[in-house]
Amino acid sequence: MTIAIGLSAAVDRVRWGPWEEPVAMLTIAYARAVQRAGAIALLLPPDEVLEESPDPLLDRIEGLILSGGSDVDPIVYGAERHRETKQTHPERDRFEISLARGAVARGLPVLGICRGMQVLNVALGGSLHQHLPDLIGDGEHLHTPGVFGDHDVRLAPDSLAAHATGAEQLSVKSHHHQGAEVLGQGLIASGWAAADERVVEAIELPGKRFVLGVLWHPEEDVRDRVIGALVEAARTGVPA
Repeated sequence: MTIAIGLSAAVDRVRWGPWEEPVAMLTIAYARAVQRAGAIALLLPPDEVLEESPDPLLDRIEGLILSGGSDVDPIVYGAERHRETKQTHPERDRFEISLARGAVARGLPVLGICRGMQVLNVALGGSLHQHLPDLIGDGEHLHTPGVFGDHDVRLAPDSLAAHATGAEQLSVKSHHHQGAEVLGQGLIASGWAAADERVVEAIELPGKRFVLGVLWHPEEDVRDRVIGALVEAARTGVPA
């Protein structure tokens, strides 16, 4: 049976030809990574009706990817807005937090990517560093807007993150300025930036078959096995 993986959609204004309109979108790299792993990719735009109960949507997918994108509005984790927190989309935040909570509660495999890792953390009661350069003193993780940077991460031995990637240290594609601060209920850190371990690069939820957040962008590297591991967990009921 071919399984379906839901991909949360970004919300933005896009110009093409003579048009400039608000759109629900996602870079094709996400869908292609899911398709390479043998699953169907389904785009999930924000839905106000499903914010209260996402079960009708979750009934139709075997796994969930919370994708990257804009900053999470700090109001949802009770913080004041940092001057560098920009381009928030509250309707997307509400929808994805509801999806994350619902998927975790029913035991669906969940993978949070970059912003998606942050959403997963907030959905379970955690908070975020709103501007990592304030913490680590440099902009290594987002050195050039619009360009993915490369850096190394270290993963805890025998962690879900290490099993999903097939390694305990690897080079990853990165483009973010925020990260996990206080971890959500039950979450543990399982990956850290090699250059500064104050930056948590992976979180996971022990006791669930596959609930993982990574701060990097596995969809941008065909060698990265994380999305394939999510699909395998959704297909077989066990982590890859």
